[in-house]
Amino acid sequence: MFGKKKEPVLPREDGLTDYDIYIMGKQERIFNIVLAAVCLFGVGYVFYHSIILSLFVALLALKFPEVRTNQIIAKRKRQLTLQFKDMLYSLASALSVGKSVETGIRDALQDLRVVYPDPETDILVEMEYILRGLGMNNTVEAMFQQFAERAHLEDIDNFVDIFVTCKRTGGDLMEVMRSTSNTIGEKIEVKQEIDTLISGKRYEFNFMMVLPVIMVLFLTLTSGDYMAPVFQTVVGRIAMTVAIAIFGLAYVVGSKVMKITI
Repeated sequence: MFGKKKEPVLPREDGLTDYDIYIMGKQERIFNIVLAAVCLFGVGYVFYHSIILSLFVALLALKFPEVRTNQIIAKRKRQLTLQFKDMLYSLASALSVGKSVETGIRDALQDLRVVYPDPETDILVEMEYILRGLGMNNTVEAMFQQFAERAHLEDIDNFVDIFVTCKRTGGDLMEVMRSTSNTIGEKIEVKQEIDTLISGKRYEFNFMMVLPVIMVLFLTLTSGDYMAPVFQTVVGRIAMTVAIAIFGLAYVVGSKVMKITI
């Protein structure tokens, strides 16, 4: 239910962000475990009416930090994709008026600072690092390639491949930048439209995940004698265990269905 266990990861030696890695702090990890344990204990008690069995269910909370880490990584990469789209539009606009790539990056950074006031925004940090690299006589191709290697995003990889090829072969950089930014921008916008279309279904899915717990709790409060055998007999507890297993399987399948990639 909680995904395949991963080996512990270490921060990059150069101090740069690898967007496939998120190291949860001690306090954050404890908070997530406690929060998940309380929720799981509550669900377990609703289904079993047994403190001991509920504690066993609550032990699954030890895996929740891994789930939460994957959610944070996915969210951060989605945000970086949208920020990268804005950067492409600003850079293409600068190049269209005859500016060099280096000057275009500086102008794009200024534009993005207006859109993203927080100086810790990922795309601002990345562009500032690219400019520092250019100031140390690194090529713009090398800096973009380094960014792509850490971002682990298909759209950024595609852009960098085209950009590097164009620079090396002496192609029409302005036209390539314009067409590439439009293509990638349209792709990102399609992703946003899909997310908007399925957002309602996502809320329905979340409600359906909570509904079985509400139903069992409602029946317990309104028809205690009817539900008593379920909580007091071995057969009843086995039936509840099967129900929880189906509940977990439905969550896994539903989560995968909600992930649409293009």
